Amino acid sequence: MTAPATGPFSALRQQLTAAAEAFADSPDALAGILAGMVDDVDQALAAPLEIFPVCHHSPASALAMVRRLREKQPRVIYLELCEDLQPLLGELCNCRLPVAVQAFASELDGHPAEWGPLSVVAPITEASAEYQAIAYALETPGVELVLVDRSTDHVFQWLPRDPATARPGGGEAGAGDEGALHGDAVGVEIGDLRPGFAELEAYLLHHGKVRHWSEWWDQYVEQPLTVADHDTYRQVMVLIGSLFRRLRPARPERLDRDEDRERHMWTRMRQHLATSGVDPADCLYVCGAFHAASHVEQFGLAPDAPVYEISPRTGTRWHYGLIPSSHSAIEAQFGLAPGSVSIAAATWTKAVARSGLTPYRLDGQRGSRTRRRGTPAAAGGTAAPGPVTDRLSGFLAAPPELGGLDEAELRGWCVDIVRLARRNGYLASTADAIAVFETSILLAGLRNRARPTPYDFADAAVTCIEKDVVPGRRDVRRLCEILLGGDRVGQVGYDALPPLARDVLDRLQPLGLDLERRTVQRALLDLRAEPRLAPCSDLLWLLRHLLPPDAVRPIMGERRLGHRSLQESWDLALGRNQRALIELGYEGVTVEQVLEQRLRRAVRGPEATAAGALAAVADAIRLLGSPRLVDELGTRAVELLAAERDVDDAPRVLRRIRRLLAHYRATAPALPGWGEAFVTTGYAHYCTLLPTAFVDEQAGVRQVGAMLGFLFGMEGLALSLGCDRAQLELAVAQSHPETPAKTALLWAARHHLGLLPLAELRARCADLLANPLVVPTVPQYLSGFVQALESVPGLAPFVVELMSTAFAQLPDPILLPWLPTLITTLREHGPELVPVLIREAARTFPGTLSEVDAWVPPWVAPAAAPAPPAAPAASVVRLLTEHPESIDAVARLLGCAGGWRPEGPAAHAGPATLLTRHPETASAVADLLTRGSAVPG
Repeated sequence: MTAPATGPFSALRQQLTAAAEAFADSPDALAGILAGMVDDVDQALAAPLEIFPVCHHSPASALAMVRRLREKQPRVIYLELCEDLQPLLGELCNCRLPVAVQAFASELDGHPAEWGPLSVVAPITEASAEYQAIAYALETPGVELVLVDRSTDHVFQWLPRDPATARPGGGEAGAGDEGALHGDAVGVEIGDLRPGFAELEAYLLHHGKVRHWSEWWDQYVEQPLTVADHDTYRQVMVLIGSLFRRLRPARPERLDRDEDRERHMWTRMRQHLATSGVDPADCLYVCGAFHAASHVEQFGLAPDAPVYEISPRTGTRWHYGLIPSSHSAIEAQFGLAPGSVSIAAATWTKAVARSGLTPYRLDGQRGSRTRRRGTPAAAGGTAAPGPVTDRLSGFLAAPPELGGLDEAELRGWCVDIVRLARRNGYLASTADAIAVFETSILLAGLRNRARPTPYDFADAAVTCIEKDVVPGRRDVRRLCEILLGGDRVGQVGYDALPPLARDVLDRLQPLGLDLERRTVQRALLDLRAEPRLAPCSDLLWLLRHLLPPDAVRPIMGERRLGHRSLQESWDLALGRNQRALIELGYEGVTVEQVLEQRLRRAVRGPEATAAGALAAVADAIRLLGSPRLVDELGTRAVELLAAERDVDDAPRVLRRIRRLLAHYRATAPALPGWGEAFVTTGYAHYCTLLPTAFVDEQAGVRQVGAMLGFLFGMEGLALSLGCDRAQLELAVAQSHPETPAKTALLWAARHHLGLLPLAELRARCADLLANPLVVPTVPQYLSGFVQALESVPGLAPFVVELMSTAFAQLPDPILLPWLPTLITTLREHGPELVPVLIREAARTFPGTLSEVDAWVPPWVAPAAAPAPPAAPAASVVRLLTEHPESIDAVARLLGCAGGWRPEGPAAHAGPATLLTRHPETASAVADLLTRGSAVPG
């Protein structure tokens, strides 16, 4: 673009060019930048469509907007905001600012799946130019508001498809509780005025003697422009936007994206002007100062400008709504200094009171009093634009106005911060208030400021009051933020909520609580005395499953399979978690529908597992009680189990299917079809994988033990449903483990199947303890035996015996190094099974100290001498002879009634003859009667 030789800014252009030649090492480059900035200002002001440059959340921009709207009374306002968000703006009257306009998509079509879910937010505060324009357009008859920026779908279309980036940026890590109000949404703002050139920003901060860009902007731009007239404001803002645009790093992808936005906005404005026939003089284009200095071909309203083709949107379905926002959430998302938005709100309030202006507010705006305005002039541009005059030269050359020190305001801050500090546990006094006052003035003087700013006051308060830092106590800087305006948190009104959120609030009305408050409230439900609260309890358990943990938290009561508490106590913070509740409304009309959809997605997704499907079945039973959905989820669990090729989830599968089968046995006459199919499929599946799992290094002892637990625990049910036990015996016979723990598991499995008697198992373990080369691995064998208790609980006495024998026989040089390995092994592989051993040991060992000396372990007790074969114990012979009824009953069952003893006189000799010929049984019974206890094992 060729610079005009004449014009309102020709003198300024020549002055800047001469300064560049005099002071710069490369005068041509600097002169080009400075002259180009002036040309950008001239171009923006000469456009037939009035351009109003703004900065995001800037009180100066908001004040200038109010002045211009009252003077110009435009008929059409073009606003730089995503065009598909326009239907939501009418709902702002039902909210308490700040809030954010949101677009949300969970099911993506045309965008990378790993980006989902997608979310875009545009925060709105009262101290912003965009809110003043929106309020004016919605409250003034005959005024049209048109959003012209690219749609939210194009926001993600234009992002680089970098495979290394899992999600597009936009999160605010470290923002705290309130920063989470926006989650990981991508933020859209009007007028992002910040140098893209890091060296320039560092230079400005260093010479401005400030720590953060927000403080520099407030000191050198915000405060001077608060009292500036409209022409000066426009020229300065376009000049700053041009400066930052020209000094940003050369990143083609960012430049193309910004220019595409500008082409999109000018194309939409041209289309609207062509269809509506409105005069451009009656319109106002509100955009960021960065975009006011645009160089695209579509800039302006020239008829010969090339046509820009806007790409179609993808098939992604977007949901729209309002979510609560806060000052700290805005600061965190857009990289502003903590407390800067609160300071801007305080500056706005003070500037409005000082200027006498009446800002625009939506009627019915919650949390603010609507000031009644006079009858507005008919919209239609009552103020014709005057000739453009150079206001930049005077503004740039004039020194800053030296405002006097407002001692009353500063004194009030000092007194209030001391009071607030004492309330929060600091030992502050009147002397500290005086010190803060004097230090604030001192810091302002050191930083070449005419009067202390809120940032100077906060630094002085930290220096004078925060003498120590106590964990859990609010720091003084945070107290200053609270004092200067606080972290104001917005709220979406009932009428602006989605149907699901309104339904939740309506259904919880019987609790008698104001659930829109941000405080935590306690709800007490006595379901036995007030059965009408049972639906509220059901809904609370649903919300507990869907919302963040702190939104709905049970204090007393539980909801598990087959159990419902009669009394419940809840801590409810739905007002604080309004965003999460609103986003549930994007997924369905009712909470039950949302949960059903999520359960279906959980079992149909690419990461679905059989254990996850069983958990979904349990949730459907507990929370929904839908047999149709339970059968669908259970059938899917069977399919997932049959498709699994590893056994990583075997412990979770075993635990969850046991609970579900126990529930059905207690509440239903028969198992459902999917339950029977799961047992039979799991039996065959784990039998097939068992030999591989025994030798696979990736399959742990816990997983193999859970497989055996499933096979042995479900064996009776599986056999009754048609499974073959030979398959299990064959799988065990084909297993050849190499590690000690899995070897112990195999021994336990063979013992359970009757292939390894207890005496032989005891002998093998005795050989382990007797072999000094194998003793170091005994803890691993014990770990395997402990895991075997899952499938063979009858081994608990033998495991106690093995551990006791090891402690009794091993010498200290071997036992002491052995103990840490034993403890860590048991803690790692079987923490939930150790209590089984403890209970068994409590039953085995004596309960009092006096019994220890006389106690003899049952596994070392001397066996009773066997009776001679020809002379069984007399007591047994007498028992069988005098009381033959039990023997007769057994004989009848065997089909031998009356045949075991002779009739007549020899009847009494029958038992003696039988016992004499077959003395084994009588000898065993006699031994039991003599010892009085069963043989271990």
